Amino acid sequence: MTSTAPAHARVGPALALCVAALLLAGCARPPAFSAAPPAASVADVHVRAPGQEGAPADATSFMLRPLPGTDGAVLQALQRAERTPPLRYRVVVVPGSGCAGLAPIADRYFAGLLHAQVLVLHKPGVDPRARTAPGDCTRGFVQQDRLSTWLAHARAALRADAVQRQGEPALPLVLVGISEGAELLPSLATAVQGTAPVAALVLLSGSGLDPREAGALQAERLGASADWRRIGQAVASPAPDSQALQGRSLGYWRDLWAWPLAQPLRDGPWPLLQTWGDADALVPPAAYEAFAQRMQGRAAPWCVLRLSGADHGLQGPAGDGVQRVWARLEAWARAPARGLCAPVPAP
Repeated sequence: MTSTAPAHARVGPALALCVAALLLAGCARPPAFSAAPPAASVADVHVRAPGQEGAPADATSFMLRPLPGTDGAVLQALQRAERTPPLRYRVVVVPGSGCAGLAPIADRYFAGLLHAQVLVLHKPGVDPRARTAPGDCTRGFVQQDRLSTWLAHARAALRADAVQRQGEPALPLVLVGISEGAELLPSLATAVQGTAPVAALVLLSGSGLDPREAGALQAERLGASADWRRIGQAVASPAPDSQALQGRSLGYWRDLWAWPLAQPLRDGPWPLLQTWGDADALVPPAAYEAFAQRMQGRAAPWCVLRLSGADHGLQGPAGDGVQRVWARLEAWARAPARGLCAPVPAP
């Protein structure tokens, strides 16, 4: 990327593909993980300032918690204690793409996780309080943003988290991936399995397909298949990883093109809950349906919560789908023997 101009100014007629780019970037729209444009009351989330990271969090506040990545990098994570005793489980969240943070919506977004301690990872260079639009990410962020790098940082951060928790009770761990974040879940689950009991994986608006395949389906829906093929040609070329293409580095696209997801999810031993909206503008229903076919015969439990009329943020006519996912986790935490995929009891 050669400038910090908005993405639509850089890519011109290929803007549609920027939306297709892993169903991730969002370009001129809010970050993929944002349930809705945050209201003023949501923006007033209680996040402690640097220097207060070690202070106890109360029941409704997140605190900044730096965690080490690789090669000296630091991830600015958010952490919150359980809102309602007793503490029953832990949730680690891998957000979607872009360079905005989750702090402005964190209190509302995770409100339904009552008995869980919540840890939200952010990529190096992302301020959890930032509201930066995806098209305005800095050149430095774009150059370092690729799935293999993000996975290495996230693994290092969770290893450090495990070391700091030595001596604490081993609680069930749920890994949640939001949009692009879902692509890291199988590898992270394998990496932490020896230090924490991974109880489940949760995909929020993540197709589960290999990102190259999901991107091709979205490009087809948008009439941008020719542009998608041109990216594939660039991936196979001798051009350097640093070269910019469609607002991303060529290294980013090379990782994406070779990234396995569907098979690791199918083969994994963890219960899997996938939630998606059938009005999702960034991931076509065909991608979710293709993944469902791949999951037939999966040995471990797998279930889907399909939300009628809901968008990529899981918001729709029936309300906030994210909170429906948390309600299912809470029901499971109260009665683990029923399993993650059991129907949620009526209130």
